[in-house]
Amino acid sequence: MFHANHRDTQPGPRPGATVRAWWGEVRSGPRVFCWLQPFRSRAHPDRWCGPPGQRGVVLIHGFVCNRGLWNTWLTRFEHLSIPCAAVNLEPVFGDIDDYASAIGQAVIEMTRQTGCPPVLVAHSMGGLAVRAWMRAHGHALALDAIHQVVTIGTPHAGTALARFGLTTNARQMRRDSEWLRQLAEQEPSDWRGKLTTLYSQCDNIVFPASSAILKGADPLLIPGTAHVHMVEHPLVFKTVTAWLVSASAHPAGVTKANITGPARS
Repeated sequence: MFHANHRDTQPGPRPGATVRAWWGEVRSGPRVFCWLQPFRSRAHPDRWCGPPGQRGVVLIHGFVCNRGLWNTWLTRFEHLSIPCAAVNLEPVFGDIDDYASAIGQAVIEMTRQTGCPPVLVAHSMGGLAVRAWMRAHGHALALDAIHQVVTIGTPHAGTALARFGLTTNARQMRRDSEWLRQLAEQEPSDWRGKLTTLYSQCDNIVFPASSAILKGADPLLIPGTAHVHMVEHPLVFKTVTAWLVSASAHPAGVTKANITGPARS
């Protein structure tokens, strides 16, 4: 990670940030991979309904994960009366293009239940799966079907770590892979105005850091945070929730006034 970031266009982390990121990942990683995903992936069902006019959110996990990654988010959205659904991308080691149908079905159902195009939130490889769904669905139709896309640590330009992967989806996430080049070439130049890319210079899975940023999208630095732990960062949840209430009826206890705006750096 340090070698890949050495010549990156993004500045390196501040002193102490790497240590904080390491400690956050030490606490988050085992809980996600040894408890939530193998044993609690179905603990919180999808909730498609909310107050009239309330926009919903579709949550998309990343590589070797499942919907259990989002358990904390599903609980918090339930308390906020925000409709939410989390998909499973299967097969785990399949082609990223094959995940498009699961995302499309969730988007259709959330829109049908709420009457509003949803916000899509994707962690890691899930952000590439969203882009694959947009390509398969047709970008013009996809843009009409969604309100906003927020990606968290997504390897939009690949990751140096993927060169060690042998599965189909890992090879697709290699830096300068043919799949990534074709994906970018087939996208219209203006669609990224609906995209917010959250990234960290301490990401231990997606590096160099600039690979999680997509030209034309709105980037937001999540400082001192590693890859899995980024999902739990309060700034990430506040950023997503702000999109959900910006053009929806405000659920109880949630208004734009009490959601702290993200500080960019």
